[in-house]
Amino acid sequence: MKPSTEQLQALLAELSDLSPILDDKQVTRLSKDFAWFSPVLKAALEHYKADVGFRPKTEAEIVRIVAACAKHKVPIIARGTGTGNYGQVTPLFGGVILDLSAYNQMVWQRGAVARVQAGIRLLDINRATIPNGFELRCVPSTFRIATAGGLYGGGFGGIGSINYGPLASTGNVLGVRAITVEPEPKLVELRSPEALLLHHVYGTNGIVLEMELALAPAHVWREAILLADGMEQALRMADEIANAPGVTKKSVTYFQSSIQPYLPMFHDRWATGKHAVFVVYAEQAKQAIDEIVGRHNGEITYDEDHQQQLDKIKTILEFTWNHTTLHALRVDDTLTYIQSGFTPGKHIEQALNMHQLLGDECMLHLEFIRLKEGGMTYSGLQLIKYSNAPRLNDIMQIHRDNGVYIANPHVYHVEDGKQGVVNPDVVMTKMRFDPLGLLNPGKLRGWEIRDQIAADVKAGKVNVSTLPKF
Repeated sequence: MKPSTEQLQALLAELSDLSPILDDKQVTRLSKDFAWFSPVLKAALEHYKADVGFRPKTEAEIVRIVAACAKHKVPIIARGTGTGNYGQVTPLFGGVILDLSAYNQMVWQRGAVARVQAGIRLLDINRATIPNGFELRCVPSTFRIATAGGLYGGGFGGIGSINYGPLASTGNVLGVRAITVEPEPKLVELRSPEALLLHHVYGTNGIVLEMELALAPAHVWREAILLADGMEQALRMADEIANAPGVTKKSVTYFQSSIQPYLPMFHDRWATGKHAVFVVYAEQAKQAIDEIVGRHNGEITYDEDHQQQLDKIKTILEFTWNHTTLHALRVDDTLTYIQSGFTPGKHIEQALNMHQLLGDECMLHLEFIRLKEGGMTYSGLQLIKYSNAPRLNDIMQIHRDNGVYIANPHVYHVEDGKQGVVNPDVVMTKMRFDPLGLLNPGKLRGWEIRDQIAADVKAGKVNVSTLPKF
């Protein structure tokens, strides 16, 4: 699968006017993301890189690059700004890094819907839409630099998912424009739910060029730090805020007291031994927040205008979700993390049980989220005191054995992480968009058994829920 010198030379000769990136340091940088959060992935992927990069600015340039790669059978790895965590932009077989960060325009906004190019940064979308009264429904903590396409291809949800669920929830993504990888590429418009067949599969089964996203009403936000003496006290205080229908909020995050040393920038507002809840709420909900904190005998040690903190690059949002892991690693680079999902209605008891079983070896960092089905729970990004890979796997299995779902962040195959199993829908979609298997090869296990899957689908042994038609 790795392209020969002759294939690469032919590709470069055809695309020489598109300023190919050949500098080894630049190509190496473009071949990496934040997989180093995982000591397992860091060791597994550190020696891989692409052969060349391109940074197209127009759809016509993208079409030319994709067509040339298909013609010369050179692998393609699409990327944004590389804020993912699973090695999803690291090529296993060399080839072309297709950096879409310069393909970054707002296409249009029509009321509560925005159409954007894949390389646009999420912060720039909000800057364009907030003056019109709307903002993105959910963004990762890397919203300053993360792109819409990066979030769609490798992300899950984030800040705002407490209201709108993960990105894949019905109604969040209305459509996408994608391109097939063929010598004569097709430009295809997919509406939901077919559009979601290209979501969260690391660009293994299609390249998304534009997204049509539903927006949320914009509010004047405040951000606060709430403290409590006990773990259960803090969890129940956070849970009441998350579930309160009359409290408009954007984010609710729980931190176990043992995480406090790893976020030193808040030590003047977060006393040692206290459990913390970080909240971003609409300013009209201030009285309600005070009431809830009072009911749980908590205290508010920080309460500021969110926009002012955002402008000063001091917002607490950039210490939530996987930014927490980033800040903790700056204090202790032997740490790592896991990703987990708790059962709505049982989530508090499950969190307390996990703490009882694992103690401070697995420090609770919990982000409240509404699931696609509507239930409120939290997504865990627990900090782990890493010793070795077998023990890390034991910790994840202990969670599974106690009813807590694990989306393993220490693997780079699509099926080994969040997906869990080979998905015939995803494989069949790749067969349509990428018949030569050039997109991010080696990351989709189902591609190796595609012929059997196709035969089973044809024979009616396997049902596919929906496939793109073009």
